[in-house]
This record gives sequence, structure tokens and C-alpha cells, in this order.
Amino acid sequence: QVQLVESGGGAVQAGGSLRLSCAASGRTFSSYAMGWFRQAPGKEREFVAAITWSGSSTLYADSVKGRFTISRDNAKNTVYLQMNSLKPEDTAVYYCAAAPWDGRSWLGPRGVHFWGQGTQVTVSS
Repeated sequence: QVQLVESGGGAVQAGGSLRLSCAASGRTFSSYAMGWFRQAPGKEREFVAAITWSGSSTLYADSVKGRFTISRDNAKNTVYLQMNSLKPEDTAVYYCAAAPWDGRSWLGPRGVHFWGQGTQVTVSS
């Protein structure tokens, strides 16, 4: 079992930055890649970014490439999402996720094994 707790959400103006954190606990944490999904009102939950346990590989949605950076600190069991040049369309609830790194688990929310409770990010124009 893996428990995930997000923090760092908030409200920011377009062009601003936020950093989300996800603290993980559980004996099997090191077995999983970690990442982020987001869900805007009335829309489906969508993939944002993911990183392997070693940090050697990352994956990003096209919509955030060049603006968001995912990283992890295994000594602290924490994953981060640095979000720069934020746009109003980035407004959503952001969910931390844990899933295998197997080429398909990060294609959509159904592949995720564990979820955090979510943190709201609001970007105003």
C-alpha cells in the first residue's frame, strides 16, 4: 500500500509559477514510478507528467512540455512538480499518482494504482 499527500496548490496569475509536492509513504513506494494527473471541471482526468523511481526517465504531456518539470527526492519520499509560465487552462485539481513504469500505466487514469487526495491550482488571466 502507498499513501500520497499533495501540497503546494493555490491561486496565481497567468505567467506565474507554483511548485506542487507529493509526500509518499508505504513499504512498496520504491516499486512505483510517480507522477501527476489533473482534472478540470467537466473534463476527464488527464496525464501531466511522470518520473521513474531512479529519476532517470521522465514523461510529459505535450501541453506542459517546456513549462513543467517533474523531479523526486527519494531520501524524502517526495515528488515535485515545478510549474512555470502558468496559463488559465492549467486550472484544475492536480492529483499525485503511483503506477508501474511499464509503457501503458501512464496512458490514462485507469493504469494508476494509488492516488492522492488532490490539490487545487487556479490560474487567473
